[in-house]
Amino acid sequence: MIFLTIVVAILVVCFAGVLLFGAPYLPTLKPQVAAALELAALKPGDTLLELGCGDGKVVLAAAKQGIRVVGYELNPLLAAVAWLRTRRYRHQVQIIWGDFWQKPWLEAQAIFTFLLPRYMAKLNKKVIQYPFKPVKLVSFAFTIVDKPVEAEKAGVQLYTYRQLG
Repeated sequence: MIFLTIVVAILVVCFAGVLLFGAPYLPTLKPQVAAALELAALKPGDTLLELGCGDGKVVLAAAKQGIRVVGYELNPLLAAVAWLRTRRYRHQVQIIWGDFWQKPWLEAQAIFTFLLPRYMAKLNKKVIQYPFKPVKLVSFAFTIVDKPVEAEKAGVQLYTYRQLG
């Protein structure tokens, strides 16, 4: 009984604890994965950052297209699942366990996320400060208030950030 209690406690911490920093785990559906990759319009060798990569579904789909991917995941169990699912593509995929708000973002041509509305303004500010531009931000389900959407497909929005000046 103690073992079961410990397992349940670990699962609660891993899955509910992330709510303090971001979105809960909800898998991105296949139509939205396809739409996100289409909107990002990356070529083989380009890099995609996925903020909150969950079980690695988007990372895996992008890697299959020859895209380099860096996936950030706060939940250690999901980070392990994503790492295991993408091992075949280990030369082009990096899974980083940790809080993407705190970790440095590598240079990329596009960023994908499925965040909650309350984090979208914070994300917008972080992408504005991102030194590698131009960069596309592809967001599933939630929009950035006061930023025009360049394109939309299957509930996925595309934003482009360009260098100022």
